[in-house]
Amino acid sequence: MPLTGKRRRERVFFETDRHAVVGDVTLPAEGYQARLSDAINRGEVAFLPLTDVELTPLAGGETERLGFVVLAKRHIRLAYPVDGGSD
Repeated sequence: MPLTGKRRRERVFFETDRHAVVGDVTLPAEGYQARLSDAINRGEVAFLPLTDVELTPLAGGETERLGFVVLAKRHIRLAYPVDGGSD
């Protein structure tokens, strides 16, 4: 989880109905809203911006690498930190 000033990036796996998505979520380094679960559960935010993304169709096919994706939270079925994050 590299630090960027008072922010950090956390590598996260997401599964939607059609894709496996692995990307970096930017979170505060500590304190308020610093956990992945906080970002996912924020009711006033409908989308999660992700960077350095790997997008793989669940039905099979090539993994696509993208620099930036905005993931609609309503499509997330499963989410967890890839590199052993706290939430």
